[in-house]
Amino acid sequence: MNDALMECVPNFSEGRDLRKVSSIISAMQVEGVLLLDWSMDEDHNRSVVTIAGPPAAVAEAAVRAAGRAAELIDLTTQDGVHPRIGAADVIPFVPVRNISLEQCALLARQAGAEIWKRYHVPAYFYEAAAARPDRAMLEDVRRGQFEGLREIVRKDVSRRPDVGGPDLHPTAGASAVGARRFLIAYNIYLDTDNVATARAIAKEIRASSGGLSGVKAMGVLAHGMAQISMNITDFRQTSVGAAYAAVKRQAAKYRTVPARGELIGLLPEAAFEPESEWVRQLDGFNPDEKILERRLQHPLVWPAPV
Repeated sequence: MNDALMECVPNFSEGRDLRKVSSIISAMQVEGVLLLDWSMDEDHNRSVVTIAGPPAAVAEAAVRAAGRAAELIDLTTQDGVHPRIGAADVIPFVPVRNISLEQCALLARQAGAEIWKRYHVPAYFYEAAAARPDRAMLEDVRRGQFEGLREIVRKDVSRRPDVGGPDLHPTAGASAVGARRFLIAYNIYLDTDNVATARAIAKEIRASSGGLSGVKAMGVLAHGMAQISMNITDFRQTSVGAAYAAVKRQAAKYRTVPARGELIGLLPEAAFEPESEWVRQLDGFNPDEKILERRLQHPLVWPAPV
């Protein structure tokens, strides 16, 4: 895998304590690994980090971060609007250059086994790394969340982790480790605080309800506004612009409009539509900071160890 480049976008169940999040990010500082982006959300109580680099080094960084998250995050006292089963909730590996999705899946399996070996946090494998067809979809793996899943695994063998267990870690839960293509995490805030409206619109547009291909969506209340929280899993099938237009059409039925947009993580250059309405509505968007190919040339400085 000479000159291979792999991305990892781990999501952690902590979005309120900067000291904890900084400590988790610092644990990912492995030689050759670039820090590209990170963000915290208090209402979702979640942080999202983007790193990239040589595949083996990126996998090691992700394993170390899962260990630090297990030390710092206690899911028995954590709450937020985002579903979660683990302190290091999801750890997806994404091929960028000179590495296949299948190779990323193999690294995901190895990383999950290492997380269990070092930190006794069990792992579920999802998407391209899934060991079973009923675990390909992350939402199926995460069904019941931490509170429900920790009880279910004691009774239902079919819900037990792929590696480790059978019980979840008492405070850190389990990690969903996977391999996938590029995903765009995109949120739209509506000009209303009616969360029922957001949920109705999310149901209309998501693929599982017959909506847009490759779009997962949920409606939540975030920062005092109704929010459509979306994952666009294939922007070539459904562009960000198409997702925005669909939300705008549905919102009109409820006499509301998109107020602003938000990208979580990075955007590939091929998905960028500079003259579009959805880009103009993005909150604090700087293409040089939020487009993957540009950020690779100018990575962030690692936070100092805490």
